[in-house]
Amino acid sequence: QVQLVESGGGLVQAGGSLRLSCVTSGRTFSSYSMGWFRQAPGKEREFVASINWSGGSRYYADSVKGRFTIFRDNAKNTVYLQMNSLKPEDTAVYCCAADFSARVPLPGRPMEYDLWGQGTQVTVSS
Repeated sequence: QVQLVESGGGLVQAGGSLRLSCVTSGRTFSSYSMGWFRQAPGKEREFVASINWSGGSRYYADSVKGRFTIFRDNAKNTVYLQMNSLKPEDTAVYCCAADFSARVPLPGRPMEYDLWGQGTQVTVSS
């Protein structure tokens, strides 16, 4: 059974950095695309970034472009989200998700993903 487990969240001051990790188990990680989403209290789930199976193609939300980087290590079954220049509006629960169909172009909608992790809280103080 495939599972996604996130880690790396926490409390950071505005302008700081965090690196989130999402470890996958139970299936061939290198064959599918991965994404990161976030959800703030009272708001809908929001796409953050996605990456294809090889890491050669990436897609970002405009709100994080230039500040966040998604990358993966298939040998470790892990996808990462490096977050720099964090802002208070980045505060949310961040979840990773797996697209087993490896859609092209990279998916940006929650409905296009097949499996979700539980999430990790990121809080950015001003």
